[in-house]
Formats: sequence, C-alpha cells, structure tokens
Amino acid sequence: MSSLTKKQTILNRDISWMYFNRRILDEAADPQNPLLERLKFIGIYSSNLDEFFRVRVATLRRMIEIDKSVKKSTVESSKTLKTILNLNENYNKDLEIILSDLIIELNSENLTFLNETNLNQNQIQYIDQFYRQKLSSNLYPLLITRMDQLPKLNDKNSYLAVLMTDESESGEKEFALIQIPTTALSRFFIFPDEQEVTKVMFLDDVIRFCLPKIFGSLKYTQFQAYTIKITRDSEMDFDNNMYQSVLEKVSKAVKNRKYGNPVRLVYDREIPHFFLKVIEKKLNLGKNDPRIAGSRYHNLKDFIDFPELKRDDLKYPKQEPLIMPDFEISTNLMQLIRIKDRYLHYPYHKFEYFIRLLREAAINPEVKAISISIYRLAKNSKIIDALICAALNGKKVTAIVELLARFDESSNIDWAQKMQDAGINVVFGVDGLKVHSKIALIKTKSKSIACISTGNFHEGTASLYTDFSIFTANPKIVKDVEKVFQFIEHPYSNLTYNELIVSPNYTRKKITTLIQNEIKNAKKGVPAYIYMKINHLVDEKIILLLYKASDAGVKIKLLVRGNCSIKTNFKNDGENIEVYGIVDRYLEHSRILIFANGSHEKYFIGSADLMVRNLDNRIEVYTPIYDPDIQIQLKNIIEFGLKDNIKSRIVDGSGQNLIHKTNDLTPFRSQSELYNYYLNMNQIYQTKQN
Repeated sequence: MSSLTKKQTILNRDISWMYFNRRILDEAADPQNPLLERLKFIGIYSSNLDEFFRVRVATLRRMIEIDKSVKKSTVESSKTLKTILNLNENYNKDLEIILSDLIIELNSENLTFLNETNLNQNQIQYIDQFYRQKLSSNLYPLLITRMDQLPKLNDKNSYLAVLMTDESESGEKEFALIQIPTTALSRFFIFPDEQEVTKVMFLDDVIRFCLPKIFGSLKYTQFQAYTIKITRDSEMDFDNNMYQSVLEKVSKAVKNRKYGNPVRLVYDREIPHFFLKVIEKKLNLGKNDPRIAGSRYHNLKDFIDFPELKRDDLKYPKQEPLIMPDFEISTNLMQLIRIKDRYLHYPYHKFEYFIRLLREAAINPEVKAISISIYRLAKNSKIIDALICAALNGKKVTAIVELLARFDESSNIDWAQKMQDAGINVVFGVDGLKVHSKIALIKTKSKSIACISTGNFHEGTASLYTDFSIFTANPKIVKDVEKVFQFIEHPYSNLTYNELIVSPNYTRKKITTLIQNEIKNAKKGVPAYIYMKINHLVDEKIILLLYKASDAGVKIKLLVRGNCSIKTNFKNDGENIEVYGIVDRYLEHSRILIFANGSHEKYFIGSADLMVRNLDNRIEVYTPIYDPDIQIQLKNIIEFGLKDNIKSRIVDGSGQNLIHKTNDLTPFRSQSELYNYYLNMNQIYQTKQN
C-alpha cells in the first residue's frame, strides 16, 4: 500500500450507506423513469432511511454514550454522526423538491393530489361518508395537555399534532395527538373519478378536514395540525432467564422493541415553536436527540404501496418471469438436476420451479429427508406448504429458522410454530451466530440434491430482487451442504469442507487466499483480475488487500449495490479498481465472485457480503460453480452490469454518484438487456425444438 493512510483510503460504512440511499433518491428524480415508479423510489428511500436510523444511527449513539462512560474519545463517532445528519438534511431538501415536482407532473397526467383546503361539495360529501363509515372508528386522539408524559408512540406510524384553540375571549388552547391509522386504512384516499381525472388525498389531510367532527364534543373552534414522526432504537434486549426457550426470549424482545429509546424526531417545520417544545418535553427528548424539520408529510415509505390506479402507462412495462425450458418440459426435476447442474436467475426466471422441486420431493418415495435454511419468508409462503406436505408424507423435514432476521422476527416465530405443529423439526440456529446461508438439501436413497442461493427462499422478494440459485447433484458439494446442516444442529462439531466456503471459520481465509493468488499471478505476468458483484463491501482487511492487488496490477471490477468503503477517487492504490452501483426496477442482490486464476477462472456464488459480520459472525455459504454453461451466465451478469450506462453510477467514495459513461455510446440498461438476453435464449431453444 502507498503512503496514504487507512483513513484516507477507507470510507466510513455509514457515510457510504448515505451515498447509496442517495442513489435511490436520484432514481426518484430521473425523468426517464415512469412517474408512479418514481413515487415508489421515494417510498424505498424513506423506508431505508427509517431502518438506517433505527439500526445504524442508534448504534452510533450507543457507541458515543459508551465511550463517554469510559472516558474514551468520541470524536470519530460524533464526527460521523454529524456528517450523517448534515447529509440527511441536504438530501431531505432535495426530496421535498422532487416530490413537489412529481405531484405537478402527475397533475398533468390527470392524477391530482388534493388537500383539505381545495375540495368541492361532492368531495366534501364523499369524505363525510368515509368518516362516518370507516375513519372515525380508527381514530383515538390523545389529549396530551392533560398528560405529564406521552405514552410510547408507535414509530411505524406518523402522528398529527393538533393545536386546538377556543376563539372566544378565553383563547384557551389544548394539544392532542392522533395516530394516522395506516395499518387499518390506506395512506391515500381516492375519490371517484371526475371527467377522467383521478383525485388523491393523503389520509393526513382527510383527518385534518375532519378535526371539527373528531373534537366536536369539545369547545374548540380552530384546529391546526402538524405531522410528527418518532424513530426508535431497534436493538433488542434479551433476558438471561435460563428457564426460557430461545423462542420465548426472542418473542419477548420483539414486543419490547417498540419501547426503544427515540433516535429521531421528524416534524413539520411549520409547527409553532412553543408546541414543538411541549412535544419534545413530553417525549423526554434529550438535547442530543436529533430533531429534523421536514415538510407537511412524513412516512413517505407508504408510496411503496401507492394504490393501483389502472395507470400502467405510468409504470414500468410488465416483465413476466420467463420459463426455463428444461424445467418447463420436465416431469422429474430431480432427475433433470442429476443429469446436469441447473440454475435460476430471479426475477428473470420463475421462482415457482423451486417450489415445484420441493413439492416433487414431498411425494417422491426415494426422498428420505429435506433440510432448508430460512431467513425470511413470504406472507403466504408456498415453501412452508411444501415442507409441511413433505412432513405429512413421512419425510424427515428440518427447517433452520433464523429468529433474529431483523424486522422479520415475529413472522419467523409464527412460521416456526406452524411448522412445529406439523411435525417439522425446527432448529433455531446457533447461539451467537446468525444463520444467513441460503441452502436446501433433498436427501435421497441414491443421489441427493442441493440448492445454494444468493437470496432468501421467498416468493415475494424473488419478484423484486435479482438472485441466483444453483441446483446440483455434485456429490462433494452435496456432502458439504449436509455438513453445514450438521454444524447448525451440532455447532461444536469439528467439520471441514472440501468444496464450500463457509463462514464463520473459512470464508475470510479463502477469499484472502484467492486475492493473494491474483497478486502472485500479476507479478508473474499471467492473467490476473477479480470481478465481484456484491451488496456490501466494508471489511477493512479485504479492502486493504484489494488495494494491494490493484497496486500489483490486478484489474478489479466491482458491482456494489449498497455500502462500499473502497475509495477510487485518488491515485496509486485505486487506479486498477473500478466500482459501480446499479439501482433500477429490481434490487440487485446476487453475490458473484470471479477470479482469473491464471487462465483457469474460478466462479462462486453465495450469501455473504464482504463485511465483518458476514465473514466472521454468521453462518454463510459460497459454492464453486463448475458447469461451463452456468459460468457463462455468471460472467454475462457481471459484464452486462459493467456495460450499463443508464442506471449504473460511479461509486468512488465521493458521494457524487455520477452516471457511468462507457466508451460505447449506445444506451445499455443491464436489467432490461438481461431480460431480453434470456428471452432470446428461450426463442433459440424453441427454434431448435421445432
């Protein structure tokens, strides 16, 4: 490494995350995207930011407090927190402008947003009917003037802070809070179309209009309402009660999470100062708790679920998942996989093939057992239905359920109990190690089958995330997958793996060895390059080793969707490193590693990102890919990403997020091109069959 310090060459992971989320906001601003898709990007940006404050900002604040308590310097953490809050403030200003412009553009497309001040008589009557039939029974105002301290506010909802005034001579004022009931009702109120114009109103504004009715029994005559939102620390505290099961401990911790300490108060900047001070006092906010002034509307994550308005012209053109011809025509998927390794690339291919494989295994008399690791599941999971079917048919079914999948804990608890009731052996992971691997094993009397994936076995995300699954009967890989399940059930087993790269004991060492091998080859003058497609790259040891490889002449090309602590906006160490991030209609989620290895490339797919937690503190799995046809597909995925000059942005540590301008001026959008590529493959296959 050159004389540059580590601080100069490694970007703080949380600041890099802010740059990533900014790329999502840039998609909301991109006029090339359909208008309703741009609204959805605002929702994703807002949802991401909520989780970031709940998790990372909360962690930073705890670190600062701990360092203070042991009289350790808090300069670095405090500086990071200040940078995050400054970026958030700047981005929030842009967000407000983007949303305002979007609403104007939607109006030109006959989709108009109204508020409580510009309603006609028909609309007033429609709201009045809605209030009587649905809204009133979902509103429970809190008269906070009469409370010494506020109850714990739900951080998943916004609240209207209502200032009520008696306009008679007394001028008496009172304060109230109303939770906007988006768990029971849509955030967006749709009026009947008038002259082919769709009119929409935030539920917040519907409530504002109804305030005289809501507080009709009180003496107040003037009402002003301002939105506030609280965000809480999501860290879960666990009891050390030895008599409680893991399930009981996690269940209790999830319930207690909603009472976590506030880490952010977002409020309407128009709120009177004296009213804001009342709220801050009743929330017991400290002087260092962030207050963020915002616009009239918060919780913009609700745009993710913006109502279907039969306006397909304002959305992406539909791309139905494609068939995989061999899977489509086969009546025995297990036998198909035994002949040759197979793959599926979601959402370009149908996820239903994996469910079908499990269903076949559930009734195949040759199958003895099925094991699967579960991190997140769809709301109505057909995966679980297939596993229960297998158990009822006498198969030994084992499901490794990770109870600590953040924000999916309650769902996983419910699924675990349902599976236990059906006779499935449910294992709750390994104490101290999250089970983040995505693996399945179908054990048979003859030739067993394994599946290793980059993403969860989840029907919902399979239509939104790009993930890659490999299906193989390779006996060495199958044996290693079986060992991973053995380790999870018996974590003190001393197991070694011949093919798989498994965290926490082997991944760091193996990836380090692979990079070092490229350095040696570069020095020998033989082909030396590294291609990686990854979600997060923040591990300092790996980054410093990549800089060393770059300095030795190894060509490194990276596609990193999220956190990226590598800096390439300086000379020397970064000159052989290119990093790009793609944000498009699908969330880039697949993890692919390719090493030149001289002239004998090595390919891997797996579940681990290059972070300390994935390398050292979780159970993760990478598998080698030996099938040359599948290797071609993996290389294509990365090369398509590197050619993208529409949705790809330069990730260099500066936060500028400039569009990646390639030498080829022909527009190339990798996700669209991949879909067309697979579609063309199917057409060629069909032609050959005919």
